[in-house]
Amino acid sequence: MKLLRISLALLGSAVVLVSAACGGSEGVPGDAVAVVDGTEIPRSALDELIAQARKTYEAQDQDFPKAGTPEYQNVQTQYVKYLVQLEEFEKEAGELGIEVTEKDVDKELQEFIKTRFEGKRAGFEKALEEQGYTEEALRKTLYASVLSQKLFDEVTKDVQVPRAEIIAYYQQNQSSYGTPESRDVRHILVSEKNGDEVDFDASKKEADRLYAELRAGGDFAALAKANSDDPGSKANGGKLTISRGQTVPEFDKVSFDLKIGTISKPVKTTFGYHIIEALSPVRKAKSTPLSKVRASIKATLLQDKRTEVMTEWVKDLEEDYEDKVNYAAGF
Repeated sequence: MKLLRISLALLGSAVVLVSAACGGSEGVPGDAVAVVDGTEIPRSALDELIAQARKTYEAQDQDFPKAGTPEYQNVQTQYVKYLVQLEEFEKEAGELGIEVTEKDVDKELQEFIKTRFEGKRAGFEKALEEQGYTEEALRKTLYASVLSQKLFDEVTKDVQVPRAEIIAYYQQNQSSYGTPESRDVRHILVSEKNGDEVDFDASKKEADRLYAELRAGGDFAALAKANSDDPGSKANGGKLTISRGQTVPEFDKVSFDLKIGTISKPVKTTFGYHIIEALSPVRKAKSTPLSKVRASIKATLLQDKRTEVMTEWVKDLEEDYEDKVNYAAGF
């Protein structure tokens, strides 16, 4: 399953953008599925992809779409579009002086084995066998991936991220680069139920009883363990570390307004009634300075910009080839 999933992902990475089929069917030989600017794409290339997909389905005990069904036609169409775009990429790569060598594919294959199989070729070969996949087929997929990456690098090599955009992004996402106020508290939640609904009257009565017991010197942690209806903190004597805005508004306000060491009267929320004790001072909010996140922001923005540029390049490429591609009938 792992090899299949990764291989299909690599196949998809080569197809940055697949548009609907365009062009007519004139001038397409019977043994071809399409002609791209004078270059024929043999039907055997499509048959090879279909056959490999069928084997992989079978290896996973899945039914491959039957010939003649809309599902099968969709598989064929997608593969033809892939082959057409791959041919367009190869032609453009030639114009840009880009070449994918066997050494490039070897390197990609070794990285694939290292990443997915901890560098163990035996595991890789076992996965190939189990899924009915061939190393040759995988190498073709890796070739497409390397070609796509080289084109991406070339087309987007001059993309830059201005300093002002980094600052603007940091300011617009300030909440992501820091920590809010926080403090340690403990609480007892009383949530008496009437069916599936909270019985607030019964909950208030029980909360008042526990509050009176605490005021008389009762042990908060012990009472929380015995009575709290909050499963997340009950075993810990009701203790929580909360951040400003993390909890429901009523609980949040009282928790941060309490003086350290004091206990609140029962506080009503949608969950029932809470008795809260402040255990620590309020820790101030902290902001991560721009200097510490500048590199990561720049990397994020750069990748977004490069992706936009590449997407537009592929769109232009499709338009350039619109009148240069002819598909066999049915594709």
